[in-house]
This record gives sequence, structure tokens and C-alpha cells, in this order.
Amino acid sequence: MKDFLDKAKQWLTSTFDAETQAEVNDLINNNPDALADRFYKDMEFGTGGMRGVMGAGTNRINKYTLGRATQGLSNYLIDNVKKEQRSVVIAFDCRHNSKKFAKIVADVLSANNIKVFLFEDLRATPELSFAVRHLGCDAGIVLTASHNPPEYNGYKVYWADGGQIVPPHDGGIIGNVNSLDFSEIKFTANEDLIEVIGKDVDDAFIDGSVKNGCLSNDIDRKNLKIVFTSLHGTSIVSVPDALAKAGYSDVHIVEEQRVPNGDFPTVKSPNPEEPEALKMATELANKIGADIVIGTDPDCDRLGVAVRDLDGNMKLMNGNQTMVVMTEFLLKKWKEEGKINGNQFVGSTIVSTELVNKAAESYGVETKVGLTGFKWIAKMIRDNESMDFIGGGEESFGYMIGDFVRDKDAVTATLLACEVAAYAKQNGSSFYEELLKVYVRNNFYKESLISIVKKGMNGASEIQQMLSDMRNNPLTEIDGEKVETLSDYQASTRKNLITGEVTNIDLPKSNVLIYQTESGTRIAARPSGTEPKIKFYFSVNTSLDSAKNAETTEAALDAKIQRIIKEMELN
Repeated sequence: MKDFLDKAKQWLTSTFDAETQAEVNDLINNNPDALADRFYKDMEFGTGGMRGVMGAGTNRINKYTLGRATQGLSNYLIDNVKKEQRSVVIAFDCRHNSKKFAKIVADVLSANNIKVFLFEDLRATPELSFAVRHLGCDAGIVLTASHNPPEYNGYKVYWADGGQIVPPHDGGIIGNVNSLDFSEIKFTANEDLIEVIGKDVDDAFIDGSVKNGCLSNDIDRKNLKIVFTSLHGTSIVSVPDALAKAGYSDVHIVEEQRVPNGDFPTVKSPNPEEPEALKMATELANKIGADIVIGTDPDCDRLGVAVRDLDGNMKLMNGNQTMVVMTEFLLKKWKEEGKINGNQFVGSTIVSTELVNKAAESYGVETKVGLTGFKWIAKMIRDNESMDFIGGGEESFGYMIGDFVRDKDAVTATLLACEVAAYAKQNGSSFYEELLKVYVRNNFYKESLISIVKKGMNGASEIQQMLSDMRNNPLTEIDGEKVETLSDYQASTRKNLITGEVTNIDLPKSNVLIYQTESGTRIAARPSGTEPKIKFYFSVNTSLDSAKNAETTEAALDAKIQRIIKEMELN
């Protein structure tokens, strides 16, 4: 308790404003448990930035933790970017305090003689990624907590290529941040160095989205009936304009969710991965007979897609299914245009479906697989500039087409999902039927994800213990299938549990474990990078002889996943 108290009392000094001091003083006098949670550790500036609950304290998002992160970034830029005028572009989402926090961040950068381009109002995260290169900036920052609950906010840092920071820059920035005292933050702005931006960048971004997301001149876009929801987030300022510019005129917006609102009043969670988040949209789709539903998360980098199944019912695709269909469509188009010559690749991640790899292979295209997170797909593009990047995605409902944006991008991905649906419709098929065709050719892959929440001071150690047990006492059998390999990305090793052979994994270290059986069943486990959770990913597959048997095959695969969850005592 004394350690927390000593740290908290430092926040009663003149370094901190009166409002912050009053908040901390009240915690000291009236709420020792809350005080401990706010000061038992520092808010970590991780490999992409920070995300956490807002409030006073070292373990919270506030003026001072954001200020310290920005001062550390400023110091790193000054030391490592050798040019007369360094520059950073800043965007922010619809969350409480995002606009205020963005101005504080701009103030700190300008106080360090760094030119700032600050968006006039909320913008989609992919537009920030685009703006970094469009404006020739050295870095970019977005204030967002993606789809986290309303009490959260966050801070993501991008490098000059438009991708989130990766080695060596992440470590260098983290080192600078961790070495700083709060008293060293320069908060006094140089307003002459802060330039407000808006429509010019918006227009260029929408033009780029339409160019990359629309793949054919012979698609009847007017004949596709679309329901779109922004889930109270930033996409309302870009997705409807992009759809209109592309030629989609039959678009119906869920009005109750149109207005940006950090409380997300109509949903429990503003996460398009959750069927409940798209409930109002699917209800509207059923009312008007829409072909496709698309919903985006608050910062517009993820999208959820619901389409009609073989019985005409709305079915929410998971992230793996959406990325498979969109990748297949891109590959097909590239092949038709004679552009596949062995110098192309698609991007995926270690916890995403292996069906993408199989589909790409059937077109003679390589799949590069990286760690979880789009920063690694952005790095693939940078590391392979002599190759053509077709597209890439991950299971967590993110996708990116081409490389004009270097992060998951729900604006362009919305256009591509609609292209697939419109093209299929005019050819007597549907988005869902296109997925079933991929299954028939390559096997029916079914994935599932469960997250176990472990909050508070003990939560992190409980999560580490669960991973340690899986690492040191590995499963040898899963649902009656022999486990063939255990891939330990922390140790950078893949061990064959049958032969004992060990091979190296050539990826950066990450606390991820993946079991794979002889039959191709996979289980991955990793701690969440942004929430107090451990995530378990399940993937099972079997052959599918025809589309008409999809329902019974899927039911059998779902049952298999449930048996595995029960066997591992995770339910």
C-alpha cells in the first residue's frame, strides 16, 4: 500500500493541475482500492501505443500519461529523424475526451518544434494511416480505443510508411517514454506549428478507397441493396461518401446509430464481431429485403458483414470467412487480368484461418504469415517492395486492399465486400454461395474464438500461469486426435511432439502458443494486447462435397469445437 501511496502523493505536486490533484486526493482519503488500481503500475506504452480506462493515475489514460508518451515520441523523432522540420499528423475518434486529448498531444509535439497536422474533427483510423504518407509526415498518432467499452481511450503511433510502429522504432520510443519524468513534459504549444486539416485529405482518401476497393467496370452496383451502420462511430464521415462515389445508390443507414456518440447508447459493445451489435442493422435488412449488412467499429478499421444464407436468412460472417471471400475475389480478378506472375503475395496472421493460404496457393500466390496485428502486414509490404501486395486480413474482422493504406481499413473493405456481393448477385450467386464454393474446393474450415477475462492486479499473473501450464505441460491429444506440433512463439520454436524434432520460427518473439493435430485441428492461445483477457482460437476443418450439405457439415464442426472447449475446461 505504501508504494501506491507514495506514487499517488507525487501527483499532488505542482507538476499536476488542480483538477488532477483533487481527484487523486479524494482517492487517497476515500477509496484506497481504486487508488491501488490506478497507481500499482504505469500505463504501458506497448509496441503500438497505449489503451486503457480514463482517469487520474499512472495506470490510466489522461493528460499526463498521454503527454509523457508524446514527449518520448518527440525526443525519439528529434534524435532519429535528421531533417529541419519534422512533422506528425493526428486524428481522433468519437470517444469521450478524444478531441481534447488530440489537442494536448498536438500541443506537446509543437512545443518540441514539431509541425503538426491536426484533423478538424473525428476521422476513420485508416484515413490517418493514409494521411501520414499523403502529407509526407514522419509519424502519425490516432486517439482511439477501437471497440473497447466507453470508459476507455487510447493512443496509437504510426511511422513514416503509414504502418503502426514495429522494431526498431517501437523499442526506441518505449525506451524514451519510460525514461521520462512527468515534470519533463512540454505542454506549452507553439500554435504556429499546428495546422488544422480536413476536406482536402478526405477527398484524396475517398478517391484512393474507391480506386482500390472497386475492381470491375461491369458490376451493377445500383442493384445491390445495402444496410450500413456506423455503430455511433467515425465511419459515418467516410463510408457513405465512398459508397456513393463508387456508384452504390441503394444504401440504407441505421439512423438510430448514425450520430457519433462515445456512450454507444444502442449497443452493449460497439464491436461488429458481436452479432448483437448488428441486431438493429439486420432487423432493418429483413424489413427492406437488403442483400448485405455492413457495420464498422468506432474507429472504422474493422467491419462486420452479414449476408443471406441459402435459406434467405441473415447470417453474420466471422472475420475469417469475410477475409477468405474477399481474398478469393481479389485473386480471381488478378488472374482474369493476367497480373499473377509469381511476384505477388497476400498477408495473414498466425491466428487466422489457414484456408486463406490454401486459396492463395491454388492461384500460385504466396501467403506471408505474421504475428497478430496489421502492423506486421504493413511490415511485410515494406520488406517486400519488389513484390505486389494483393490484400491481407486477420480473423479479428480487419482487411486491407492494396497498400495505399497500411492498416486494416473498413472503408475500402466495405467497398470490396459490396463488390463481391453485387458481382455475385448479377451472376446468379451470392456472397455466402461464393464462400461455400471456396469450401468445396479447399475444405470447410470453421473457426471460433473465446476470451476469458482476468481483471485487476492478479489477472495478468493468472493469464501468464494459464499460458505457462499449456507451455510446460502440453496437450498430447485433442478430441481424439494426436497433437503433432506445439509452436511456441515466445521461444521461437516449433516442436513435433511425436518425433521430438524442434525447428526455429523466424518471427519476432510473442507470447503465443499454437497446437496442431495430425488432422489439421488448431488451437492458439495468447493474451490480449489491449484488454485483461486471454484468447483461445479454435480451427477445425473437413471436406465438403457440395454446398447443399454445408449446414450439416458446419453443425458437426461446431460440435467438435464445443467438445474441445469442454475437454480443455474452458467453459
